[in-house]
Amino acid sequence: MIHRVLYCIAASAASVSLAPAAAAEQPRVFPGREWDRRVPAEVGLDPAKLDAAGKYALTGGGSGYVTRHGYLVRTWGDVKKRYDLKSTTKSIGVTALGLAIADGKIALDDPARKHHPTLGVPPESNAATGWPEKITVLHLATQTAGFEKPGGFSKLLFEPGTQWDYSDSGPNWLAECVTLAYRRDVRDLLFERVFTPLGITDRDLEWRANAYRPKQIDGIERREFGSGVNANVDAMARIGLLYLREGRWEDQQLIPAEFVRRARTTEKSVVGLPVRDEKTYGKASDHYGLLWWNNADGTLDNVPRDAYWSWGLHESLIVVVPSLDLVASRAGDSWGRDWNGHYDVLRGFLEPLCAAAGDGVAGAGAKRSPGARNTGTPLRPSPGHPSNAALPPSPVIAGIEWADKKTIIRRAPGSDNWPLTWADDGQLYTAYGDGWGFDPRVPQKLSLGLARVEGGPADFRGFNIRSPSAESRGDDVRGEKASGMLMVDGDLYMLVRNAGNSRLGRSPDRGASWTWADWRFETSFGYPTFVNFGKNYDGARDRFVYVVSHDQDSAYQPADAMVLARVPREKLLDRAAWEFFVRRDDDGQPVWSADVAKRGPVLERAGRCYRSGISFDKGLGRYLWCNTLGTDGRFSGGLEVYDAPEPWGPWTLAYSAEKWDVGPGETASFPPKWMSDDGRELHLVFSGDDSFSVRRATLVLRPRAP
Repeated sequence: MIHRVLYCIAASAASVSLAPAAAAEQPRVFPGREWDRRVPAEVGLDPAKLDAAGKYALTGGGSGYVTRHGYLVRTWGDVKKRYDLKSTTKSIGVTALGLAIADGKIALDDPARKHHPTLGVPPESNAATGWPEKITVLHLATQTAGFEKPGGFSKLLFEPGTQWDYSDSGPNWLAECVTLAYRRDVRDLLFERVFTPLGITDRDLEWRANAYRPKQIDGIERREFGSGVNANVDAMARIGLLYLREGRWEDQQLIPAEFVRRARTTEKSVVGLPVRDEKTYGKASDHYGLLWWNNADGTLDNVPRDAYWSWGLHESLIVVVPSLDLVASRAGDSWGRDWNGHYDVLRGFLEPLCAAAGDGVAGAGAKRSPGARNTGTPLRPSPGHPSNAALPPSPVIAGIEWADKKTIIRRAPGSDNWPLTWADDGQLYTAYGDGWGFDPRVPQKLSLGLARVEGGPADFRGFNIRSPSAESRGDDVRGEKASGMLMVDGDLYMLVRNAGNSRLGRSPDRGASWTWADWRFETSFGYPTFVNFGKNYDGARDRFVYVVSHDQDSAYQPADAMVLARVPREKLLDRAAWEFFVRRDDDGQPVWSADVAKRGPVLERAGRCYRSGISFDKGLGRYLWCNTLGTDGRFSGGLEVYDAPEPWGPWTLAYSAEKWDVGPGETASFPPKWMSDDGRELHLVFSGDDSFSVRRATLVLRPRAP
């Protein structure tokens, strides 16, 4: 067997705590002419559950592949037999749109007639509606253009962007837009740019001539995206692996990673649109991407929400699950159709397939604290990242060595939260929740109290600060609590959650008195926290202040994504000055918008994004983001640390423990004041055991390239 490894993760010393079985720690393996094989147990799959998925698949006969970490672990049927994939062609064909976007030939927001002047006509009745001029490329790629189902020249049923309706005609118009943009057969384009690099030959995949429209357009072969591809499960699995690796194959970026992220999740403009045939397609507008189906809305409750798949007649499937580093392909005859919902026919295959990876189903069954509710519309995961395996390992940090848990120092018992900042007087300023602070304790329990911490991590002392204009009372969701602290240019700022959703205050006298902004975050930002730099914001990357939060209105409900905002440091209280991260462009640079509705995920971990703390490690030149896993981590729970070169990423996984050896509490951060000059020796401040808890950490770095 031949396999190629893009990068390998060297094993560190036994004392280094790495993600226990995280797929992110696996090497990037790609097949050559043949796949390198592993038995299921070698890649962390339960053979019995994997067999259950295979047995269900075989109720419709056919062939199949299951791969994990790039290794082939299970097959059935004749894997070289080509099958008519019907609508799986949509997900394969849309790859050509990714090429066109990368080449600057097409943009998703383009009017489709920019690329195809006669789009929508025939029939002539469409022209009378005035709707063809309103159709965008995005409408064609999301089944919201309005075309009737048949793949020929179908009539328009509704104004573009107002409903969702499954169609072959719309994707076929999209295929023609790509054809005319390149002035060449999209079959040849994909073989040249994608299929051949993947090791797919014309013996593996065939694309028939157009069956619904004239064979040529402007003298060029006219293909369909609606259907038309015949392929074997080997070719299908290779395409799935390309998407799993976010468009990268070995050392080539074949299609843009950003395009893959958008293809695998649901566009905000589509979520919630009326589905024209809901009896057949369920809540499709909540779980359909760029010609790929997905589980972003959790309709399949025992399948990770970052899972997505192609879906053709007779259940031809290319299944991609980033959080499990898993790809499966299947083709054959249909499965039994006795089901209650559109997705139910898939459960017998997808649920045991994902369960075979153990407890990797992200987001299922997350507990909610009493009184918590989600009142907003969170971002759909583009899973990203949502997920363990979708987040690549840190290129800098190999792991973290934690000091023995017996060395943890705990102060202020009965108090939690503890956001921190390094002030101009050299001290740390913080806030606690649902407690009495440091000794001597305040006489009455506070949901929000303030404190100053002096000294080093081994000999610190805490002093409570009384502030009538900031203190709050009320346990749990009933009381306001601090989620972020920052000193910049001598002023102390505090972000407060449980405030519908959150609000911002400023203190000119180190916490004694506060004035409050006359606005609040009312969309998302239910647990916002500042990105901290050095003393009095020394060493900040620019003139902006950055704020991150999980993408929820409530501080008590985990999310699938983290979001990012920024504001000029001299205008923190001016709502009009705030901007929200939308995405990274193809050069990796951030795109910002003043409209919070256009926010995009800066980091995705399906069902795992919660309360966090983020700071800049000057010695290392990396941002460190601590994220606690679970809604009550006082005495047990998980902890993850991400790192990145910029606040907008790309974020990578530096450390992951599904269950840390002590409770991480509900929030944690590395204060820059307590970092060594070389950035390797840190101290984590966390709220485990409902205390101000401090634990030494040593970063284990990867060897530098010669």
